Amino acid sequence: MLRPMTFSDEPAGTLETVATFDGPMPTGVTVSHSGRIFVNFPKWGDDVPATVTELRDGRPVPFPDQRWNSPGGNDDERAFVSVQSVVVDPADRLWVLDTGSPMFQPTSPGGPKLVCVDLDTDTVVRTIVFPPEVALPTTYLNDVRFDLRRGSEGMAFITDSSDQGPNGIIVVDLGTGESWRRLHEHPSTKAEPLTAFRPVVEGRYFLERPADGDPQPVTMGSDGIAIGHDGQRLYYCPLASRRLHSVSVDALCDRALDDAAVAATVIDEGDKGSGSDGLETDDAGNLYLTAYEQNAVLLRRPDGTYETLVHDPRLLWPDTMSVAADGYLYVTANQLHRQATYQHGKDLRHKPYALFRTRIDAGPVRLRR
Repeated sequence: MLRPMTFSDEPAGTLETVATFDGPMPTGVTVSHSGRIFVNFPKWGDDVPATVTELRDGRPVPFPDQRWNSPGGNDDERAFVSVQSVVVDPADRLWVLDTGSPMFQPTSPGGPKLVCVDLDTDTVVRTIVFPPEVALPTTYLNDVRFDLRRGSEGMAFITDSSDQGPNGIIVVDLGTGESWRRLHEHPSTKAEPLTAFRPVVEGRYFLERPADGDPQPVTMGSDGIAIGHDGQRLYYCPLASRRLHSVSVDALCDRALDDAAVAATVIDEGDKGSGSDGLETDDAGNLYLTAYEQNAVLLRRPDGTYETLVHDPRLLWPDTMSVAADGYLYVTANQLHRQATYQHGKDLRHKPYALFRTRIDAGPVRLRR
């Protein structure tokens, strides 16, 4: 059930500033079990000295070192090319999701990959490179979640949010390194047309507005992703949509099932009241959704009811969230909608960008043996 939500310029909830950024715009954030904070910066046109960083004394430091942040090309398997998301898994390892796609360029084998960093030694211990039939030339790897109880070493689930090609969910067997696509071009993973979804951010329609040419609808598909606290359902949403969907995790992982059988397990979870970039869950069964149209983070209770967790004018395009062991929800705000792409070629962003947190008194989902 969707309860009415009221938004104004008066803040709701409590938002605490964790760090600010005067350099490139951030997207992903994650917090280790011991409280270490990692933030990444994709290469979308800003000068990006390091695409993966750790916050130390409030400042981003290249992680695990500068060499890993200095690729030799867009197909470099041994360095980060352009990272969209960083996530600490239930075993307290950092996983880096590398799009291999600076400026949304076509990918080359070796660029799109999932890299594991051991946080006890701060060294890379695993690199899973996606084959070209999984990471397509148009693929944009967006975000990832984990269930370490499945298979021999766990499974990962990744959204492909491409605005130029097929969308879907990528499943990765962490034991074998094999990966495969699910819900490939399923309607639930696709952006909705303007006739169904016309987002408004800061009082203006959110459209691609090139310096020359007519405005075009935003077409980014499956973006936000979160796994249920019991590991049974995977939640996801296109960037350009107000609808939330879920799919059976058992079905995603069962390679004996055909695409139609997997699609039959998809549930339309209804209208969530806003366009969302990020999704997250906690160990109490709650689902969190960024609300970029209202400068807010929404909370969906286990019974399906919604409420506003926090609303603040500073939450200019809340992007990625991370539930931490300290009982806080962390969220980046990066003014994505003010980029030149959406403002007739003019960059209207105002630094600094920010990382915030808000108290939730719940912990992260840790699906492990």
